[in-house]
Amino acid sequence: MSADISPVIASTAQWLLRSYPVTGGALDVALAEAQARQAATAAAWLRYPTAADAAVVALVGPGGSTRLDWITGADASGPEAPGEPWRTWVDEVVASWAACLLTVPELADEAVAAVTRGEHATGVSLDFRRLTRPDDGDRRAAALLRHPDLLGPVADLHRAALVRHLEGDQLDADRV
Repeated sequence: MSADISPVIASTAQWLLRSYPVTGGALDVALAEAQARQAATAAAWLRYPTAADAAVVALVGPGGSTRLDWITGADASGPEAPGEPWRTWVDEVVASWAACLLTVPELADEAVAAVTRGEHATGVSLDFRRLTRPDDGDRRAAALLRHPDLLGPVADLHRAALVRHLEGDQLDADRV
């Protein structure tokens, strides 16, 4: 994983898990975390495909979770907000794309195929099976995290840009 975008990946995965919480025990939490992390990683690697892209987002920041919190009805302005600086590292596009990958298996397969050919995957052993081939335990653990109706509002934000990108269009900051 690129060290430059690891805060974006970690924060976006954390946002997904807090917005769509796990209801089971410790094993379910670990399985859901793996799925959220894999989805956020694939989405971030697609969004920031080169070291230069990763360096730019590390320099300027990804934008934060404010709009996502509003869409999901989360109140991030309450008393806990000052203690949660990780929220500034949440990337809206990465969260939206990760939501798409978690809810549409075909997109997850295409995205993983694309990132395995990318710069971030060079010299790294990749395992995205919790994202692309979830078993019954994975599905149970991440029931809310993979629910298409619940994630729909977030996934729909940037789904068209993800599909265009996977079809070979170059990313254009104005269109994402």
